[in-house]
Amino acid sequence: MVVVIHVQAVVVLVLVVVVVVVAAAAAVVVVIIIIVVVVVVVVVVVLTMVLVVVVTIVLVVVAAAS
Repeated sequence: MVVVIHVQAVVVLVLVVVVVVVAAAAAVVVVIIIIVVVVVVVVVVVLTMVLVVVVTIVLVVVAAAS
């Protein structure tokens, strides 16, 4: 009887550890995805702003030259 309880305790412990590890891995993956999305958004916004500034400067120069 003691052996059976011990085995059940070990199985429960292993299951808990597996669940915790999987949850931690999932959390890490989610955080990485969020970071990647944020970085991509920031890069796109910055590139868009730079593009707008460059286009504006080019238009001003062309208008001034003509």
